[in-house]
Amino acid sequence: MRPTDPPSDASNAPSTLECRGIEKAFGGVPVLKGVSLTLEAGTITALAGENGAGKSTLMKIASGQYRPDSGEVFVRGEDLHAGNTQMAHRLGVSIVPQELASVPDLSVYENIFIGREIRGVFGLQRKAMIEEARKNLEVFGVNVDPTARMGSLPVGIRQIVEIIKATNTGAKAILLDEPSSAIAEREVERLISVMRHLRDRGVALLFTTHKMEEIRAVADRVVVLRDGNLVLDQPLALLTDDDIVTAMIGRELEDLFPDRNTPGEETILEIDNLEVDGAGGPVSLSVRRGEIVGLAGLVGAGRTELLETVFGIRRPLGGEVRVSGRVVKKHSPSAAIAAKIAIVPEDRKGAGAILSMDVLDNASLPRLASFSTASLLKQGARRAAVRKATESVRLKSRGLNQSMETLSGGNQQKVVLARWLTGPVDVLILDEPTRGVDVGARSEIYRIIVALASQGMAVLMASSDMPEVLSLSHRALVMRGGEVAAELSRDDLDRTDVQDKIFRLASGLS
Repeated sequence: MRPTDPPSDASNAPSTLECRGIEKAFGGVPVLKGVSLTLEAGTITALAGENGAGKSTLMKIASGQYRPDSGEVFVRGEDLHAGNTQMAHRLGVSIVPQELASVPDLSVYENIFIGREIRGVFGLQRKAMIEEARKNLEVFGVNVDPTARMGSLPVGIRQIVEIIKATNTGAKAILLDEPSSAIAEREVERLISVMRHLRDRGVALLFTTHKMEEIRAVADRVVVLRDGNLVLDQPLALLTDDDIVTAMIGRELEDLFPDRNTPGEETILEIDNLEVDGAGGPVSLSVRRGEIVGLAGLVGAGRTELLETVFGIRRPLGGEVRVSGRVVKKHSPSAAIAAKIAIVPEDRKGAGAILSMDVLDNASLPRLASFSTASLLKQGARRAAVRKATESVRLKSRGLNQSMETLSGGNQQKVVLARWLTGPVDVLILDEPTRGVDVGARSEIYRIIVALASQGMAVLMASSDMPEVLSLSHRALVMRGGEVAAELSRDDLDRTDVQDKIFRLASGLS
């Protein structure tokens, strides 16, 4: 320090990013209600809250994408003009959204340098960009050819390339919106490593997640939004998991899983020596009226393939499916629906809902024929049936004409469930029913599942969430290599060592 320099005082240094009194409403509905948030250099802050709490809106305001109705954003002490993404970028604020903004047809290095290409006298300096991209990838532990086409890479790698691009432009604050929601579990640890590396370099990070284990793994601090209000802002070390969840949902977590009813004696679903194409088998199982049977197992165990075969999405190599003693002869979704089988698929956005359509159209898709006469829709009957079904699952929406893409993940899942309740259902197939759904909405979906079972549906549910399987199921089947490795009774599921036992059975260790 030169004698003429003023003494440094870290306590007086401006925060990397500060939001003050942010308010925002859409269509007259308040989304953020005076939220203030500070991000410090070299820290990772988890932004938690139920779907619809205002998390993504706050991030978009902080990155200059949205203009707040009132309030201010400061970046290292400088006022970020409302709704100015270019200024946010210049000041060092970058956002990596859930829906990645990479250009799939360009190479990795072209994506990293897009908008800031290295140029020389004779045009683009591609060799220099490729070499620089390679160095950056190595720093972040990514072993990928920088000339590879972006669209050919797994989502997790593309996400990290987006983060590299942000750091290359000098980002001092990086906002990650649900960074792990669309990537495989094996890629989450790599993402966490990248986040720690950025923290060590002095970057301030803000990320949203529904997963408590991710918050525990990487966050220094937790901020919770509920109904547009900031209700918690504390160091992670001072909080328990229950503290965070209670702040998110506004009530204690004890009643997350409802009590199960006693199932009936009548067997509704019978799967007899079903051979699933590409997933092994044969598989035999049964589900009684009012019974919830959980399918546990590791990734690749064949659970999804089995459920899709039962519903007719995949053709079996052998065996049969019976509902109430009657064979489902044709292996097609239409035959399954006619046999009173319903499915809620694993990929809600890709296979469960059409996000560009409204609630009414989504909730009536499987049964359009029943609402039609001579190719004309009976709109009154359709609206009445959908309204009754959505009310039964307590859908929170602005009405049947609200676009699906504007609903929270939990409410989207409720619509996918409600669509089947516009007609008779004997067998309900659930594949990862609460994936991408916040803890508050999970509680509501669990109650819906238990209620539907108590009404007489036979429920076959695959889930990677162990507490979900243990708490909802009357019985559980452990799958391995496309086959049923073991069956666990309710008494087995209540044992203290059951999770270890399921892992051993699923991995072939016992």
